[in-house]
Amino acid sequence: MRNLLKRHLPNKEKLEKQGHLKFLSKHLHDPNIWHLHRRSAAGGAAIGAFCAFIPFPVQSFLSAIFAIYFRVNLPVALIFSLISNPLTIPFMFFYTYKTGAWLLGIKELPIKFELSWEWFSITFLEIWQPLLLGCFIYASISSILVYSIVRLIWRVTAINKWLNRRREKKIKQHSEM
Repeated sequence: MRNLLKRHLPNKEKLEKQGHLKFLSKHLHDPNIWHLHRRSAAGGAAIGAFCAFIPFPVQSFLSAIFAIYFRVNLPVALIFSLISNPLTIPFMFFYTYKTGAWLLGIKELPIKFELSWEWFSITFLEIWQPLLLGCFIYASISSILVYSIVRLIWRVTAINKWLNRRREKKIKQHSEM
């Protein structure tokens, strides 16, 4: 799993060149945010999944800050923050709003999610409470699930590697006899 992730994740040099992350360049020298092991990958994935549910266009920015603060894998956090993208945002925020309205006992308004200043200044001000509550609930659940799934996949992969090495060692010992 580690080799697959290392192949597809951005490296430190690529991230230092990104304009919106340039202010973090002095923090990018911490080796802990680049190590790829079970805890750092799962922590980065959880942070990214949590930040993906923030209803403002700052998901990657906050993922980077939280990854540096909690000293987990930065590239993994950035990749998982991309769960929210132009294709998924309308669905995500529609369901987070519905969940928040249901939990607060508020009648749902017929809304259409848009990325415009007009929508933000009018519609968002009417729905912010149920939307933010729903976002927090979905962010918490998704980060816990993602953390657990990454840890589980990492563990299963490690056990399979260990079993394969053990099996190969037995075959080698058997063939030498």
